[in-house]
Amino acid sequence: MKIGGLQKFSMIDYPGKISAVVFVQGCNFRCPYCHNRELVLPEYFSRSIDENEVLEFLSGRRGKLQGVVVTGGEPTIFPDLPDFLLKIKRMGFYVKLDTNGSNPYMLETIIDRKLVDYIAMDIKAPVEKYGEITASKIDKDKILSSIQLILQSGIEYEFRTTVIKDVISYVDILKICNTIKGASRYAIQNFHPAETLVNEEYRSKTGYSPTELSQLEEKIKDKFKEVVIRT
Repeated sequence: MKIGGLQKFSMIDYPGKISAVVFVQGCNFRCPYCHNRELVLPEYFSRSIDENEVLEFLSGRRGKLQGVVVTGGEPTIFPDLPDFLLKIKRMGFYVKLDTNGSNPYMLETIIDRKLVDYIAMDIKAPVEKYGEITASKIDKDKILSSIQLILQSGIEYEFRTTVIKDVISYVDILKICNTIKGASRYAIQNFHPAETLVNEEYRSKTGYSPTELSQLEEKIKDKFKEVVIRT
């Protein structure tokens, strides 16, 4: 694992649990609105943190932290992800994985081996727009396979979409909703420009207004058990 950061305490990254957050370096997507270029673009990588250093910290936090979130970047690009998760699970922590859903084979492995307790999958766009939104060559079938794996996994999960005005339309969101209809939780995350964006053009773009987000929530709330609006 290439670990680029460790947040030692969080009350928001794992719903309902006090957690630490492990950030991996490297991603197979190049979403132009990404806020984490230091975890995506190799030219911005800082010194990696030794895995043993992370595990030693977590070992000392047993009984104080409840969970560990593994995020990125994209964790599923690393073949040794299952081994890393197993080490965390053996310490007694709950594990949450954040993923872009591009590697259903890895997801199936960690689900089958019971190495994860919660999965959050980013759904970037309707599948037909994935190449445009992620600036990457995407196998759409893998995205759809990951969605089905998560829906049928029996573990806690959420799907989430970052909404950018003039990029992700109401129609796009409704298409996504039809793809994941019946999911237990769907989170809409409003876009905010920041200095660390990969693509500077996105600094002039905005998210949706509070009124527009409320209207959107009203349109989609019947499709899911829970809709979360993150402003």
